Amino acid sequence: MDEVSDWSGLTVSELKEALKSRGLAVSGNKSELIERIMGDEVIEAEFADWEGGPQRDAKLEGSSSFKPSEIVRNRMNVFREMPIQVLAVVAVLMVGGAGGALLYGDDIIEWIQGEPDYKLIDFEQDRVRDYAQSLVDLGHPDWGGRMSGTVEELNAAESIKNNFTAAGIPTTMDDFDVPMFVIGDEPVLSICVPGSIGGLIGGPTPCSAADVNRDITYFSHREEFVIQGYSGSASVNHVENMDVIDLGNGSSDADWGSASSNIGMIWLEDGTEGNTALLLRAIENDVYSMITVNAKQNCNDLVSNDCVPYFKSIDKSQFDFIPDDFGFIMVSKSVGETIVDMVINGEGRLEMVTDVDNQGEATIHVPCGVIQGKSDSVIIMGAHHDTVYNGPGAVDDTSGVATLQEVARQFGILESQLGEPAHTLYFCTWGGEEEGLWGSKEWVDKYRNMLGENLRLYINLDMNHVDLERNTGLTMFGNSKSDVESLRGISRVFTESFPELSAKYSINIRDIESTGMPYNSDHAPFVYDIDNVPEDGMEYGDAIVCYGSGSIEYHTYLDSMDRFNEESLVVSGVIFGSLMRYLSYGES
Repeated sequence: MDEVSDWSGLTVSELKEALKSRGLAVSGNKSELIERIMGDEVIEAEFADWEGGPQRDAKLEGSSSFKPSEIVRNRMNVFREMPIQVLAVVAVLMVGGAGGALLYGDDIIEWIQGEPDYKLIDFEQDRVRDYAQSLVDLGHPDWGGRMSGTVEELNAAESIKNNFTAAGIPTTMDDFDVPMFVIGDEPVLSICVPGSIGGLIGGPTPCSAADVNRDITYFSHREEFVIQGYSGSASVNHVENMDVIDLGNGSSDADWGSASSNIGMIWLEDGTEGNTALLLRAIENDVYSMITVNAKQNCNDLVSNDCVPYFKSIDKSQFDFIPDDFGFIMVSKSVGETIVDMVINGEGRLEMVTDVDNQGEATIHVPCGVIQGKSDSVIIMGAHHDTVYNGPGAVDDTSGVATLQEVARQFGILESQLGEPAHTLYFCTWGGEEEGLWGSKEWVDKYRNMLGENLRLYINLDMNHVDLERNTGLTMFGNSKSDVESLRGISRVFTESFPELSAKYSINIRDIESTGMPYNSDHAPFVYDIDNVPEDGMEYGDAIVCYGSGSIEYHTYLDSMDRFNEESLVVSGVIFGSLMRYLSYGES
């Protein structure tokens, strides 16, 4: 076989142009591009030397009965006869057949040799529970959460970094200053009904301190109402007697103008738009503050005959400016009904106090454990260690972070046994996810050049947890066809090795188009925000994701360790970890 050319001196863009001219795929990092184009030279040499290769293709093309599929079949027959060392090169290629038919190199190898001998990683579920409990214990002493930019989030990041070190894995810690709302004093929500002498001529001001017969109903922060992002600071007291205007579901058809300088109340029902759209309308109509009423999520599931309020943020990029004196809260359904009965239709007066700096900036943290590989090609597993401010976040996403730490620990052991992996492995946890994916976005931006050259795959674990009572299994999906097929193969091995777990927790695996990947968790920046060839349009990064089921406590004060199910994390931990093992160590 003739020696192939040396392509290492070319840039990524030049390599992609060369690949395009040969009709080959242009995705992947630099080392993969070089391997693909060198492999194509090997294939050309093999076909030139192999009897019946391109000569037979040429005869087929000149035939009056020519069919493009015959060339594909011809080449597949030649591949069958090639030595294994040549097939190893073919495996990195996407071979273009006539008529636009495309075959992945991994598929060719699997077709010729059968499914790989996948090895499953070890996974200790009791350690996962310990990791999770340790993080939950670091939450706010009153509110439970590890909100981005707080000391609780910093302590979580430091704890994770220390666990990587304890597993023998070198670590890094990146800090990013990002826009963030900062909560001060605990918010207050109450209703005052004036006393019998309040408002009488010469009598005390209704609901003032002198109105001794007033009746005040206080609502419980976190259980009955929560702040929304990005609320500002607002102070409405009983004496002001500010009107509360019921705007229904808050659609564009509602009479938003009637809520100008008052408090608008919106009922979250099927069809109600998200916080971003509602806040934009409120600002456009000079609404003073806003209350949303949960009437659609977790109703009757967590509290009988009620819907528990939950935290949601906004897409801050849609706003030129958010007023810093705008209060924004969500209340339970029962509290919303009480406001209607006592304030809108009664004599009650609302008090609403929020102490939030929504023009602030906070430091968020990204700890990573890094196992250096034989190449610069990078595989990253990630999960977010921050939570909403108002709850422990045991499922969202302590479950993912705990799983990641156990997978990282297992790879520390594997490295000591098997040596360097083929790829450099990153295990990273992100701050700032709940307020807009800040941690993963900033990290991707900082390491954009490295990722553009070397990112092989990003793996995301976000609520990869199954509640035993609400078990609808797990969903695994991705935009990398070959990796999704490997997931299917590994899940079959998992089913054989863990029949009871497989029977208990069903696994649904899907491959989807890159443009169909949702922009709703930390995988999104790795898919959409690394664009190496802007002159040719968007280039999408490869990612796979795991979502669990049964997280009705999502973003509420009830997302605690009471319902934590470490057994369910074995499924995604072993399957995703075993994919990393297969990519890193092959069938070893």
